[in-house]
Amino acid sequence: MSIEAPAKPTHNEEIKDAIPTLAGTIAATIADANTDHFSEDDNQFLKFHGSYQQDDRDLRKTGKKYIMMVRSRVPGGVMTARQWQVFDQLASTHGNNTFRLTTRQTIQFHGILKSNLRAVVKGINDSLLSTLAACGDVNRNVLAPPTPAYTRAREQVYADCKKVALALAPQTKAYHAIWIDGVQLDNEADENKNFADPLYGKTYLPRKFKIAFVIPPVNDLDVFTNCLGLIAIVENDRLAGYNIAVGGGMGRSHGNGQTFPRLADVIGFFTPEKIVDVAKAVLTVHRDFGDRTDRKHARLKYIVAERGPDWVRTEIEKRAGFKLAPAKPYHFTTTSDLLGWRKAVDGSWFLGLFVESGRVKDVSGYALKTALRQVADKFQHIEFHLTANQNVILAGASEADKAGIGALLAQHGVKTENQTTALHAAAMACPSLPTCGLALAESERIMPGLIDRMEKLCAEAGLAGEEIIIRVTGCPNGCARPYMAEIAFVGKAPGRYQVWLGADATGTRLNRVWKEMMKEADIETEFRPVLARFAKERNAGERFGDWCDRVFLKEQAPAS
Repeated sequence: MSIEAPAKPTHNEEIKDAIPTLAGTIAATIADANTDHFSEDDNQFLKFHGSYQQDDRDLRKTGKKYIMMVRSRVPGGVMTARQWQVFDQLASTHGNNTFRLTTRQTIQFHGILKSNLRAVVKGINDSLLSTLAACGDVNRNVLAPPTPAYTRAREQVYADCKKVALALAPQTKAYHAIWIDGVQLDNEADENKNFADPLYGKTYLPRKFKIAFVIPPVNDLDVFTNCLGLIAIVENDRLAGYNIAVGGGMGRSHGNGQTFPRLADVIGFFTPEKIVDVAKAVLTVHRDFGDRTDRKHARLKYIVAERGPDWVRTEIEKRAGFKLAPAKPYHFTTTSDLLGWRKAVDGSWFLGLFVESGRVKDVSGYALKTALRQVADKFQHIEFHLTANQNVILAGASEADKAGIGALLAQHGVKTENQTTALHAAAMACPSLPTCGLALAESERIMPGLIDRMEKLCAEAGLAGEEIIIRVTGCPNGCARPYMAEIAFVGKAPGRYQVWLGADATGTRLNRVWKEMMKEADIETEFRPVLARFAKERNAGERFGDWCDRVFLKEQAPAS
């Protein structure tokens, strides 16, 4: 009887083990004016430092033009006006004069040349934010509720978010050496070759790890899509503790049934003082049991799916040093952001602003980038809260500030009320082409027109003004959380999409595949009869996703 040889670790595991400081030859390549790009190994190390090497795919026919994406880490998505000014200037000076609010409450820059990369990262660091661990096989940006509208307990939740982000940050000295001092570490020196991060060890995590905090009844961060979800339980405006949810994630691959989107399981409750112990316990379960031989299978969700929530709960309790209590009751009603002027619980005002696909830019008649920069210049006490729905909230305004902020925005074509339609407000897209190397189809660039087309179909069916959550991605990896949408277009090939239907509006149910392949040109033909049926058959107040789940998708299922 033959014994099967153990699977070989991935190349990423080998290079992390060889250079655990994550320094690679990044600093030396930055200093080399004769090359315009990094080696493939350095490209993997760069991710830990918050950057992806890409190229403009629109220009591939005439040769690769290498550009960098740089992503910041902004715990809880809260920025000062001064930090917003810095980011705006970096986009103008070193990027493509736009920047993007991400679905994880961060900011991405696109179009950065290698020669400008250090200036961008150092500029972010000088603003007292960072790019370290914005990407890579580590804990990513930690999310927290952006809206100060519901309870004073949000301040404690935000404080816990920052505490977790700090406790789970990697400790390598390579980040400071490369981006602040401009020094290439000696990878053969004993202290560097034998370095092991105090939490992550020599080889860090098998893949990325994501954390989000939410406060019911609002699930504006899609908490169940995270490796670790922390559902705040608020009693009498006081934070009693958190329900813990583990094992969520969006990523999958076309044609690979071993990969799938998954919602996290709620496995218990704990009190706030245990927050760091719990976060470290869950992260180290991923570190120690995650698959290091297949990166497509290297997420915590597969550990939970295969070993079971009970096994994971026991392992977490052992590592955290205490028993989880039974989960407490909670209820979600929405995943949406609040747009327009609203009053915060402390009596101040905040303004939710819609940002289509999260892209902050100036276009004719709508100079959003300039407008927000001028708000930061003139109202320096204002906080900028980034949302996981790719919008921005201007928080901390006084009654007297409202008129001035509103007038400044209006001068640049930015509305504060009736900012967009229901379908556009609920939609999201990933960047996709031309910058993302994984893109199979268009996403951000086609989404506005696609939503316009869906609005016309809704109007034809008597559904004008109806909110339907629609998301578009250029590939199946799930960066815009498509599997939580009532309608999702997931790129398969140029002009062709896999279509998913049937998630709910509270972020508690995944959608399911309706069409394996739909041509973009056939959207009207395919959706017109479905929307007409929904309009006629829905129960009173029933949403499109709920009707699809209750009726339509059951009809589409193959006979057993």
